[in-house]
Amino acid sequence: MKIIETKKHNKDIFRSIFKDHWEEFKELYPSYNCDQYEEPVQKMFGCGKESGGYSEHICLNCGRDIKRVCFTCKSCFCLSCAKGYVDNFVSQVSKILHPGVIYRHIVLTIPEQLREIFYRYRHDGFFLTEFMRCGYECLEDTVCTLRRQSLKIGVIIVVQTHGRSGRYNPHLHIIMTDGGVNEEKEKWVDLGYFRYEMIHNKWQYHLFNMLKRVIDTVEIKQLVNELYKEYPKGLVANVQKGKVPEYCKGLAKYLAKLCCLSTDSC
Repeated sequence: MKIIETKKHNKDIFRSIFKDHWEEFKELYPSYNCDQYEEPVQKMFGCGKESGGYSEHICLNCGRDIKRVCFTCKSCFCLSCAKGYVDNFVSQVSKILHPGVIYRHIVLTIPEQLREIFYRYRHDGFFLTEFMRCGYECLEDTVCTLRRQSLKIGVIIVVQTHGRSGRYNPHLHIIMTDGGVNEEKEKWVDLGYFRYEMIHNKWQYHLFNMLKRVIDTVEIKQLVNELYKEYPKGLVANVQKGKVPEYCKGLAKYLAKLCCLSTDSC
């Protein structure tokens, strides 16, 4: 009972802070005064309240005892509803991940000079989808090049739009299988050790090509040419290696929280 009361208390504090300062916050930061942010916040305000709708349950014996159960908001911004989303995400990921298979956690970043470009397209679902797709293509290209054969890899990709400091810094978090399937031979091929510098160059190639293809402007072409010269060794890619289930379950929970906070995933 104390645990339930504590959770409700924490949720009410969070909701009260937003009720007291949300309008003032939007005045200071007008970019947040739009439906994308307003809708989840308003849903959070009405979560678990009769104003947000409810169902009635009546005792079939006496017909007098009535209990009302208020609807939850299902918003990713709500503390209790987001927890349900995280738990479900972790459960689904755990079913996908295979015990005994080694996975790598890879983070693909973009140069600081591209952040303004990405910010312009932050609400463009097609652009973010292509961003994730080129991350997949980069890693599959890397694996195929290293093993010198055509392989299909397994990935879970999440776009995180902000860094730990809160600054706008789009990057990809990826759970990738340490190897892939040769579809012709119907055989699994391990990746094993490789020099991570190859990912740096592959990521640069795939990211820049995606930008020139999706945003076909003179500005982008000039900027990409300048960045090729400025980053001759490729772009930053962080790689970690771990085993299922211990490491990747924790990673799945982390990625699920990112999804709730303003991300797109596939």
